[in-house]
Amino acid sequence: MSTSLLWDAMVEAGGVAGDYHGHQLIRHFGDPAAEYLAATSSLAAFDRSHRARLAITGRAPAKMLTGVLTGRMPTGPSQVDEGVLGGDATYHAVLTPKGKMLTDLWAIMRGDATAEEMLLDVPVAGVEALKENFRKVLPPRFAAVQDVTDSTSMITVVGPEAAAVLSRLALGLRVGSDDLSGLAEGSWRSVGASAREGLAVIRTEEVWPDAYTVVGPSDSVAALWRAVVAAGARPAGLGVWSTLRVEAARPVFGTDMSEDTIPIEAGIHNRAIDYQKGCYTGQEVIIRIRDRGKVNRHLRLLQLGDVPTPAKGAELLAEGSDKSVGWITSAVQSPKFGETIALAYVRRGVESVVLDGRVISVPAE
Repeated sequence: MSTSLLWDAMVEAGGVAGDYHGHQLIRHFGDPAAEYLAATSSLAAFDRSHRARLAITGRAPAKMLTGVLTGRMPTGPSQVDEGVLGGDATYHAVLTPKGKMLTDLWAIMRGDATAEEMLLDVPVAGVEALKENFRKVLPPRFAAVQDVTDSTSMITVVGPEAAAVLSRLALGLRVGSDDLSGLAEGSWRSVGASAREGLAVIRTEEVWPDAYTVVGPSDSVAALWRAVVAAGARPAGLGVWSTLRVEAARPVFGTDMSEDTIPIEAGIHNRAIDYQKGCYTGQEVIIRIRDRGKVNRHLRLLQLGDVPTPAKGAELLAEGSDKSVGWITSAVQSPKFGETIALAYVRRGVESVVLDGRVISVPAE
């Protein structure tokens, strides 16, 4: 059980802990319905303990990571206004030579030309495989890896009031709420002389309401969490986060993606792969699929109707036969859709599937 200041604050607020891939995190705060309502109509503050953070330093960490990460390398930090730093975090996959995923992650450039540093935001389900891969491919003198999960923390503030509250409490009104809400996904702002020491407020679309992830030193993030809750935010946990994530059709590594997944199957390639960049591990397979082939399955958001939530791994059958043509990875009761919805892998070309005797249409995209 974590003993961080943030964890202590959440437990004191009534957080109910649970296990997630061998890690403790807050599942809920006693009233998931109220947490969902707050996130979609006002303000909620989410625990993000299901993420890990690695700092990559050395002589040339960005250059070394270019051949490992599949996406566009991040920019920043640069001064975007007096006393305000900013940049763009970028989304990536890390692949085997066969094009299958070790993990996905977000990369943030925190250092500058004199002391370059990359911060990687990684799902806990993929962090050990990523560390092992780094031990094999990154020369320590040029790219040293440090796990900073315990010394840093991360929350996500969600809801229509999120930009205004973070503008005031995290950025001291140096960045207006309209400026925050106008940022593209991954763009971030921080106040102070150093992006390492301040709170980085990052626009995210991992869930569908207006949302901002805040990462920084643990004591600063814990203080912000308390301040945001004092300002009216509802504490919220993984249960409601998962509902909002599936409603946004965003897959997560460890649940909807695994070491057997090719990014194109999960539909993340348009976000995670830079087709213009130079060589990276697994690129040959990705380019071959793009130019000459197709994957056999793809992830789709299915609307299941008014039915009980199916279990992860539930089989989807071909209409009119008992042939398996897919399986469910995540399923939730969705207030937004007014029915049960699921993320599921479905064989390419299949237009409808059967689950528990019920025919379900498969969207083309």
